[in-house]
Amino acid sequence: MKKLFLASKRDASVLRRHPWIFSGAVSRMDGVPEAGETVEVHSASGQWLARAAYSPALQIRARVWTIDPDEAVDAAFFARRIHAALKFRESLGVWSKDACRLVHGEADGLPALVVDRYGAFLSCQFLSAGTERWKKVIVDELSKLPGIEGIYERSDAEARRREGMELADGVLWGDEPPEELAIHENGLTMRVNLPGGHKTGYYLDQRENRLSIDDVAEGAEVLDCCCYSGAFGLRAAKAGAKSVLFLDAAEAAIDLARANAALNGLAGDTRLVFQTGDMFSVLRKFRDMRRTFDVIVLDPPKFAATRGQLPRAAKGYKDINLLACKLLRPNGTLLTFSCSAAMTPEFFRTIVAEALTDAGRTARVVRSFAQAPDHPQALNFPEGHYLTGLQLAISN
Repeated sequence: MKKLFLASKRDASVLRRHPWIFSGAVSRMDGVPEAGETVEVHSASGQWLARAAYSPALQIRARVWTIDPDEAVDAAFFARRIHAALKFRESLGVWSKDACRLVHGEADGLPALVVDRYGAFLSCQFLSAGTERWKKVIVDELSKLPGIEGIYERSDAEARRREGMELADGVLWGDEPPEELAIHENGLTMRVNLPGGHKTGYYLDQRENRLSIDDVAEGAEVLDCCCYSGAFGLRAAKAGAKSVLFLDAAEAAIDLARANAALNGLAGDTRLVFQTGDMFSVLRKFRDMRRTFDVIVLDPPKFAATRGQLPRAAKGYKDINLLACKLLRPNGTLLTFSCSAAMTPEFFRTIVAEALTDAGRTARVVRSFAQAPDHPQALNFPEGHYLTGLQLAISN
């Protein structure tokens, strides 16, 4: 097996069990590994440290599979990791439901692999050369899980291009998912589009967070920004909201939100209004009209994929939070989120606090949010904390 040697004093992160090895930490290679090939990782002094998947095209030069010298990276390895992930979801009580995340990359010991369950179908993302190399083995193991009828690939994320790989999607095993696939989430029925929806088809990571709107929606006028499937707004409507405005830049998202309203017995409900438009422009228009709301949800797409994009992203997050603060009535509620992994919870709080100050508002934190527990966070991999949010009670 080919070997990767780290530069002097660059082994600390591996010893702390961080799964990424950056190109700058690599001193030399013994042999020329192919993309995704398993290599033996050694310290500068020659001490064996790990087995990892090699990525020649990326700054993350290798992703650690195992730090156990006796553990081979083979079909049995992937079977063990997948079943450990399944056992964890069973302990959370989510595998018995019809939608959950089964594998969450590095936190489940399978870097750059994402597997979500939607009913009898699995939706997967293979986002590195290592997972791509072992795709057939992984799919074969996933196909053995009880109740699974089909496995669909949604490896259409830009992370693959950075690895020098083509985007990929389509059926990997079994049946093709139906167009009308639906899941159930805390009393709501939601349509999932595996081939064409965002990410793997749906945002499972906000499942528990969406429950928070139940406490503040009764009798409220609600604005659901970047609504996508409409899950926040539909919960508000079910909880007795006076009105709900669903806003998204994509017409397809608005169509999906309408369809989900119908699935939940809200077709033709005059309280619900669906609007296509750019969030920044619409919020400014509402500000100029002096239009106000009791509850606003800000759940925008990722503004920063890397730390280098944070300054520009910070401006975007501040702008939308500033506008939302100006649109909220006294005693209103702001539910605001960031799904940018480069955005820390501390920095996000700072940005929102500055927006409140500039808007001349004060607020109390009612809840802090993170991703659902089936999207686990490993303490040795802080980059895995990507979803952060706040529920704020506006006091003036």
